[in-house]
Amino acid sequence: MPASFATAELLLRLEANPWFAGLPAADRKAVLAASERQHLAAGEMLFRQGDAVPPGQGAFYGVVKGGIKASSLREDGKEAILVVLEAGNWFGEISLIDRLPRTHDATAVGETEVLALPRPAFDRMMKRPAFALAVCRLLAGRVRSLYGMVEDATLRSTRARVARRLLLLARGDATQARDPRPVVPVSQEALAMMLGVSRQTLSKELQGLAREGAIELGYGRIAIASASRLEQFGVDS
Repeated sequence: MPASFATAELLLRLEANPWFAGLPAADRKAVLAASERQHLAAGEMLFRQGDAVPPGQGAFYGVVKGGIKASSLREDGKEAILVVLEAGNWFGEISLIDRLPRTHDATAVGETEVLALPRPAFDRMMKRPAFALAVCRLLAGRVRSLYGMVEDATLRSTRARVARRLLLLARGDATQARDPRPVVPVSQEALAMMLGVSRQTLSKELQGLAREGAIELGYGRIAIASASRLEQFGVDS
């Protein structure tokens, strides 16, 4: 159990996420009190797609620092990145609710620290109405995001998909903060994996968005030059 100073530090980091900050104070403290801290090296897997979660095992995870990449392998063996969960985000609830295997790989992006709320504690927390409702909202947000990805993949042009994903990433992808960050914290290689396109195709679209003044490209970085301009390209004409 963390000391009081460490608990205050954890609260500060986790409350940067709107979902956790929206929990009643008593629920936030109860989650921290029952959670265990885990450290992951860069590239270390927290769990794999298809892993069974036996009764009484498994956990609901919160990212304290670093990041967790949720991904799966395509039929051709290439990796498809679904989302990168940054500090403050919680995940892993699906298998604890439906008792089915893990839906994706969860891998540390850089040195990462997570809180693990063990399944027995998660089950107790789910008996609290406010926490259970918050988990329902968390799942609803994931469903909306997945519907958006399916819509983008089937109905929108590649440029619109790139623009929309950049806007999501600028707001923290899963976090969806109100104000976008000026620099998108993802490599072009990872962005291509998220969109399921080749590096060459992505480079062409990024160059086009840069010429239009929506983004600025630098070595290993993508900066948002104009969020409003990028939003325009996110809607196919």
